[in-house]
Amino acid sequence: VQLVESGGNDVQIGGSLRLSCAVFGFNSDDYVINWFHQTPTGARERVSCLSRRTGVPYYADSVKGRFAISGDNAKNTVYLQMNGLVPEDAGLYSCTAVMGVPCERAGSWPAQAFWGRGTGVSVNS
Repeated sequence: VQLVESGGNDVQIGGSLRLSCAVFGFNSDDYVINWFHQTPTGARERVSCLSRRTGVPYYADSVKGRFAISGDNAKNTVYLQMNGLVPEDAGLYSCTAVMGVPCERAGSWPAQAFWGRGTGVSVNS
């Protein structure tokens, strides 16, 4: 399994970005894709999750109403649309995968089975 992120960039406060996570190598649809945000100081938070099987999304409170996760099964890609960006959103965004559990049970970093290298987001005033 391989996960490849793209789309990170420098943006102004209030701006938008769309991150992509290309997913390769799964033989079943029983997995979820998470987006984790790691700040420059090292703090890490799961901001969103999408079940490949059910399409049910999850959002952290910090991004509800601003971020939207979606999937294109034909392209094997999961997107994270990020709107209303603020400086606190800056950092490294990584997509990860967990198999066999729903999003509500797939949130801890040690539980992630696969992960990409991440893509960087900078939010400037």
